[in-house]
Amino acid sequence: MDRRSFIKLSSLAGASVAVSTGLAGCTVSTSANSQPQTNATFTHGVASGDPLKDAVIIWTRAVPTANLGSGSGSKSGLAKADILWEMASDADFANVISSGIVEAKAIHDFTVKVDVAGLRPARRYYYRFKSANNTSPVGETRTLPEVEVSNVTFGIFSCSNYPAGFFTPYMEAAKDDNIDYVLHLGDYIYEYDGEGYATEHAKEIGRTYAPDNDTELYTLTDYRNRYALYRTDEGLLSLHQNKPFIVVWDDHEITNDTYKDGAENHQADEGDFYARRAAAVQAYYEWLPIRPPFGTERLEIYRQFTFGKLLDLYMLDTRVLARDKQLEYANYRDAETNAFDQARFMKDIGNPNRGLLGETQRNWLHSSMQQSQAKWQVLGQQLLIGRMLFPVSIFNGVERKAIPAHVNKLANIKRKQMQGGALSEQELALINTVMPYNLDAWDGYPVEREQVLMQLKSIGKPVIALAGDTHNAWHNKLTLKDGTEVGVELATPGVTSPGMEHYLSMGDEKAKTLADDLPLLIEDLQYCNLHQRGFMTLTVSQDSAKATWHYVDAILTKAGKVVNTHSYEINA
Repeated sequence: MDRRSFIKLSSLAGASVAVSTGLAGCTVSTSANSQPQTNATFTHGVASGDPLKDAVIIWTRAVPTANLGSGSGSKSGLAKADILWEMASDADFANVISSGIVEAKAIHDFTVKVDVAGLRPARRYYYRFKSANNTSPVGETRTLPEVEVSNVTFGIFSCSNYPAGFFTPYMEAAKDDNIDYVLHLGDYIYEYDGEGYATEHAKEIGRTYAPDNDTELYTLTDYRNRYALYRTDEGLLSLHQNKPFIVVWDDHEITNDTYKDGAENHQADEGDFYARRAAAVQAYYEWLPIRPPFGTERLEIYRQFTFGKLLDLYMLDTRVLARDKQLEYANYRDAETNAFDQARFMKDIGNPNRGLLGETQRNWLHSSMQQSQAKWQVLGQQLLIGRMLFPVSIFNGVERKAIPAHVNKLANIKRKQMQGGALSEQELALINTVMPYNLDAWDGYPVEREQVLMQLKSIGKPVIALAGDTHNAWHNKLTLKDGTEVGVELATPGVTSPGMEHYLSMGDEKAKTLADDLPLLIEDLQYCNLHQRGFMTLTVSQDSAKATWHYVDAILTKAGKVVNTHSYEINA
């Protein structure tokens, strides 16, 4: 059996593709006076992540001096570098509490990850790395609380597209001392080439790809080089240096609209999908400060973080591990008459075997929530769970640029009804006949969504679901089919990826009008912002949780800053 057949067979059998990263290397405890023996340069700053009450991952990339300029994956130069790491309780490193030697290896793109254990709960720590001739920047991190904690604040991000603009939201969050931990909900990189999606301004602002990374990503070297480029952005460097990250992937870390055995943006002539996925996953584990919960040879990334008795955070994978292929409306339309096969569509979308999480992950989530001793239950995942049901007439021949005006017409009909006005049968049909607008989200998997929402209801605790993916800000009620409310959904805007204002060719004022109109037409939608990039913070205390959306005024210049916010408070 050849390698390609083995990879494909393994995936079809439910096994994970082996990526064999072994990222922690050979770490040996040592005294603070030990000296590394290799000349090396720290090319991409430092980072930390996956904090626990007594441990945290620290990360850097240390390229031997002899290898600089030879490119990622080069076989020339040294195969490894010995690097000293130090963890201290103070920024001056007067009190180094732990240290060791770790190998930065060419087979892992010279990335280094150390799982520093034996730390104390709810403490701030400082770390750095040393080669024989260089010292890395000093990173700051913190552990999780063990029992009592009055509040915790997360900075929440998704969808950072390098050619679309500077990562202003990262830079603004790095300055915010109130943020304790960063949650990144996916699309940390994009796999597209340099001429496609969101590249309109790339040349004028100097955000183009290098010639050796200007194509769509397929190989391990491709993915590594893209991460290396992203990690030159000053905002991302600063945020990684100052805050511990808790991350999960979405689709673009692999390729657009990925599912368990394929992707929309992977064609037969682009090689083996499973080999591409394995390369993408390996690069992700190499470049992100994550502790793979099942090991680096497994695709499972879902895991739990406990913040004392205040909250449990469950990071979920709705994309790579178990997702069934997305449905597409176009596949249910007759090629000649354009008639929609409603019966077949309803049968397929109601298939009880279709899902995003899969039974194993879904059962793990339910069991973990049932055993949780924390008050709040928080889901960190990629996709909108809320029922985003748009009036059907929007999809029936309305030109894209005309959609905002059409929605405004429908919203005015709804306003008329709310003010006691009588509606005609035609008007009632226009606002009451609805359909999901995004079958890639949880709307395309309603059976499993109902199962998960029933589980959330059964635990009897306040639930907050976090989402990314759409590039826009949303606040939804999470309800069962019978209307019972079981939680709140909060979605963060994209860091730079263009949102609905781009897709619908809207200026700011038209986008604001549309954002005012949609909550009138979509029953569970409470708020949205459709035209600004930014991030979200969530501060959780015993009695309440406060979500704040932070919007920046510019991403095409490094001078951008937060200019407006919107907040919402959730009572326990």
